[in-house]
Amino acid sequence: MLAAWAIEALFSWPAWLFDRIRHPVVWIGSLIAVLDDRLNRPDLGHAAARLAGVLTLLLVVVLVAVIAVGISHWLPATPAGFLLEAIIASSLLASRSLYAHVNAVSEALQGSGLASARDAVSRIVGRDPAQLDAPAISRASLESLAENASDGVVAPLFWGAVLGLPGIAAYKAINTLDSMIGHKTSRYRYFGWASARVDDLANLVPARLTALAFAIAGFRAHSFRVAWYDAGKHRSPNAGWPEAAMAGALGVRLSGPRRYNGETTTDPWLNADGPDPDARDVSGGLRLYLRAMSLVAVCLALVALAGFAG
Repeated sequence: MLAAWAIEALFSWPAWLFDRIRHPVVWIGSLIAVLDDRLNRPDLGHAAARLAGVLTLLLVVVLVAVIAVGISHWLPATPAGFLLEAIIASSLLASRSLYAHVNAVSEALQGSGLASARDAVSRIVGRDPAQLDAPAISRASLESLAENASDGVVAPLFWGAVLGLPGIAAYKAINTLDSMIGHKTSRYRYFGWASARVDDLANLVPARLTALAFAIAGFRAHSFRVAWYDAGKHRSPNAGWPEAAMAGALGVRLSGPRRYNGETTTDPWLNADGPDPDARDVSGGLRLYLRAMSLVAVCLALVALAGFAG
């Protein structure tokens, strides 16, 4: 996982390779879309829709895991095989692209203007960018940075460290299922129920590890307190942990009311006594992210060394 992470951090997924073969997550998404189209029929009752969703979850995760197991067993136990497996695993991490997308928002807020910042933030969040002022854009980018540090970096690394290539591949399948069908809309409320619940379970430990990394890297005891007391206020059982830890570390408030699809939510604030973040806080969030991920890398290295020593 350390080798995979180093490859992803240095090179990400090259555009020329994406143009030729797309991306493993795109392949997984295409499979999910086919099953969604075939199995998620509008005439299904609630129980049947849940059963179809469970079947979709099992088909996708088992197929992806079996392919990953086959690749792991097929690759030779040589430095070349190790490197190739690391390259494959690197495609399932997103630390470099996450930094790049949030940094684009930061640069737009500090130089290009509000219109450019709205365009940049629309690439990483689902809320209506036309309704966002500068503080709301800053909040949205920091929330995305915190949540995706868990979903896109720490969680896949965690499951990869525990179960190897099959673990990171299965997690990515679960996470993609949740992002595509794990919504509480009329179409997916029952069909996506199983995918959403399994994603919650898969992120239970990684989300809290990410929060711990942010709190330690933030050098502020207040971050621990905000994570402990405010994480449970979030709509997600997991995303609230890294978001609350980041809010406490930066001394700003996150979450709160926002607009999705023309509707305003009433989400409570995380670190409600803090001020709204600004462009400088987004830059600070990126520095915090780099420190926290460096801490995670050190921990992974220590685990690896302990494994070798054992």
